[in-house]
Amino acid sequence: MADYETIRTSRAGARGVQIDEGLRAHMNKVYGLMSGAMAVTAVVAYGVGTNPALLQAIFGSPLRWVVMFAPLVVVFGFGAMVNRLSLGTAQGIFFLFAALMGLSLSFIFAVYTGISIAQTFLVTAISFAGLSLYGYTTKRDLTGMGTFLMMGVIGLVVAMLVNIFLQSAAVTFAVSVLGVLIFAGLTAYDTQNIKSMYLQMAHSGDKEWLGKSAIMGALQLYLDFINMFMFLLQFMGNRN
Repeated sequence: MADYETIRTSRAGARGVQIDEGLRAHMNKVYGLMSGAMAVTAVVAYGVGTNPALLQAIFGSPLRWVVMFAPLVVVFGFGAMVNRLSLGTAQGIFFLFAALMGLSLSFIFAVYTGISIAQTFLVTAISFAGLSLYGYTTKRDLTGMGTFLMMGVIGLVVAMLVNIFLQSAAVTFAVSVLGVLIFAGLTAYDTQNIKSMYLQMAHSGDKEWLGKSAIMGALQLYLDFINMFMFLLQFMGNRN
């Protein structure tokens, strides 16, 4: 009986080690994909944003509407179709989305100084790392935050649309502060959610699903980072 208990404990311990190693590899893949997408976005945004002729051609014509809404179309379509795509195609679309985001964000180099953009990016990166680490390591269940935070995102979108007509500096500042807080919370929440989903599905051995799960996780964290960066830039950035 003692030998049986020893074997069972040993197997349970070995299974725990396998899950820990698998989780570490999964999270490394998520962060690696996200970092790659951020690099694509940065290169495209800088390349276009520092070229006045390209900026004028894009944002000085109706083409700007295509550039602004193309990432939204791609990300919503990607979310709806990801289960029907191959792993390679899903990854390719993810990086295409990152390039389109870089194109749509390139205007910031014409609006803000390069130093303030770099400083804001550094602050965002440090904050993101701390928040994501908290979401990964905390024992507190953050599930309840999800609905509240998504309601906050909807409220932000509505406030931003209304402020297009109001052009209120006070509303802009309030939206920026709330945007930073909401996407800070989403960074921790999404990190914990990515971890929980892996732990639930690790036993399945479905490498295709796990690969797509890593891509979707990277997409979630990428969007959290980009939004937090843009809201921070609105009140930290020095305008040209």
